[in-house]
Amino acid sequence: MAEKTNPAYPMAPSNGYTRSDGESQLSADELKRARRKIKLAIYITIFVVFQIIVITTMSLTVMKVKTPRFRLGNINVQSFESVQATPSFDTKFTTQIKIKNSANWGSYKFNAANITFQYRGATLAVIDVAKGKAGWLSTIKRNAEVSLNSTAITNSNLGSDLSSGVLMLNSVGRLNGKVAIMFIMKKKKAANMNCTIAFDVAAKTLKSLECK
Repeated sequence: MAEKTNPAYPMAPSNGYTRSDGESQLSADELKRARRKIKLAIYITIFVVFQIIVITTMSLTVMKVKTPRFRLGNINVQSFESVQATPSFDTKFTTQIKIKNSANWGSYKFNAANITFQYRGATLAVIDVAKGKAGWLSTIKRNAEVSLNSTAITNSNLGSDLSSGVLMLNSVGRLNGKVAIMFIMKKKKAANMNCTIAFDVAAKTLKSLECK
């Protein structure tokens, strides 16, 4: 009697499931899309970090508004006369009014102001400063002529100051204005002047000029 044999069948995969070509292609496409998403996320992160760095840098440098400086400079004495016995003095000199806006990336537009010259708190003269504008990262200089005398002084220290050989005067002022940064923002800034002027009585010349 002939033996019956079972027909041969291909072995099934161990997981009981065979991956078709279409499914393999689908998985490859999904992997590519996932990689593209990861790259896009990396690019976006880099862009955001770069923007933060740029904004922070601009905030600390370009967009940071600093107070302009308001000073006297280049005093040239034309005449200086003094009498210790009276006591009295009379002087004429030229100077420069300097508005320094060299620290700002924007123009400084200021209102009209004045500068007061004093001896121990007593006003000797007042000169006007016309309104104007200092450009960004720049300094403007205006020439001025000043005449001072002791007519209004009642301070008893004047005689001893003249006899010491050095006459100390002060110039004070305040400049009000606005700094405009890149036409985007405007910020009010007031610049103060406080200068000490020392004259050499015997030499009839300027001894020193200090501003703060």
